[in-house]
This record gives sequence, structure tokens and C-alpha cells, in this order.
Amino acid sequence: LPNQIKRQASNNVVGILRGGERPDEYLLYGAHWDANGHNGPDRTGDAIRNGAVDNATGTAELLEVARAFAGGKRPARSVIFAAWTAEEKGLLGAEYYAQRPLYPLAKTAAVINLDPHVVLPAARNLELIGPGQTDLEGLLVTAAREQGLRVDPEPSPEAGWYFRSDHFPFAQRGVPALAFRAGRDLKSGGMKAGQRIVGDYNERCYHQPCDEFRPGWTFAGTAQEALAAYRVGRIVADGRIWPQWLAGSPYAAARQASEGERR
Repeated sequence: LPNQIKRQASNNVVGILRGGERPDEYLLYGAHWDANGHNGPDRTGDAIRNGAVDNATGTAELLEVARAFAGGKRPARSVIFAAWTAEEKGLLGAEYYAQRPLYPLAKTAAVINLDPHVVLPAARNLELIGPGQTDLEGLLVTAAREQGLRVDPEPSPEAGWYFRSDHFPFAQRGVPALAFRAGRDLKSGGMKAGQRIVGDYNERCYHQPCDEFRPGWTFAGTAQEALAAYRVGRIVADGRIWPQWLAGSPYAAARQASEGERR
């Protein structure tokens, strides 16, 4: 195959809402704004991979969470909102920031990643990516219960999603990281209906031109996901707790090494 390498610059977009009490402590929300550009046309002739779900929807969640923080009581800690570039090329934007952080990772209490897999109707559950990692998972359970939702472990751990999205460069450096998605146990139709939607997306539209906006979307599941992310973040941003890795996590040692900076 003939190959050609093209180099170009692309940008992360980072904003911050300064904390009112402890502005030198941080909570970070992230979502990747990039998609996959073009490929060969599908059978309709469409070659544009729009990325409406992956990850325009996550970027929209990021903006709405930022809007909610900005419109409410000022948090005690500063809250960073980051739109990462080049996730689809190997988490390059998040990795760049993690190597050259604008704000110290040692004083970043947590990272919450917004990378939804499918736009779903209202569900009865959320799906936790990479369960058994941090005590942020308990906060997610609390936030889910406030919406009448339960938290289930991801149904396909063999896919390795915890290692394939933008929170992972931060986890590797010890920052407790939370990743989850809207659940597929739908209020209308249950698991069967949700799995049908997810299966169809995976088979036809993941990283393909048909990942495009559909007027019939209600975004009800997206709203559940974003609200849970906001509520978990509110607890962390307003509190004094420093979330921790659970016993046995391979990322705990990196966090322990920076303990003195948090004291």
C-alpha cells in the first residue's frame, strides 16, 4: 500500500472556573472534540465521519456541565474544562496536557471523562467503565441514586475502554479518574431495546459516516449522564476530600508519590 505521512498542529481548548476558597486545588472535566475526518465513501457516497456521538455529544456535555458550574454557587476548588484534540490518534491531546499540565496534577483531585458511546433514551442505569479503580465510584453511585438510577459494571470489559479514552494519561500519573456512560437498560424496552441500539451503532456507525446527528434523538440518556457527572464533580469541587485509588490499583503508587504536595 502506498502511505503518506502528513503532519499538522491541533489544539486542546482549556478553560477554568477559579475556586472561591481553594483556587490552587483542581477538578478536571475532559471530552475530546476530534472525530475521524474522512475515509472512503460508504454506499451512499458519504465520506465524512462526523463524530456526532463520538464525541460531539461528549463535548456538548462538557459545555453544559461548565455552564451549570458557572451559573451556580462558585465551587471551593477550581474546575478545569478541557476539550482534547487527537483522542482518535492515540489520546495525543490529553497525553500532551498530562506531560505539560497547566495546573499541577498533584493538586488535581480528580478527572471526570465525558466520552459517551451511544446517544440513548432515558435509562434505569449508568455503566461504569473500569470498575474497581477509585473511590469516585461510590460518589457516582450516590449521584445515580439521586436520579433513581443504579450503576452497573460495563458489560464488555474485554474491550478495554478504561485504557482507550482521555482519562487514562491522568490515571497513569496517579490522578483518580472516573469514566462512565449512560446505561442501556432503557425505561422503555429494557435491556433488549438498549442493546439493539448499541449493537446497531457498533456494527454500522462507530467511526463511520453514519455517526451523524439524528433529529429523533431525545438526549434523555445524555442528560442523565451529564447530570451524574456534574453531581459527582460538585461533591469533589466543594469538598475537602482527595479521592483515592482502591487497594490493588496499579496507579496508586504514582498518587502516593505526590502526597506531600497535597499536604
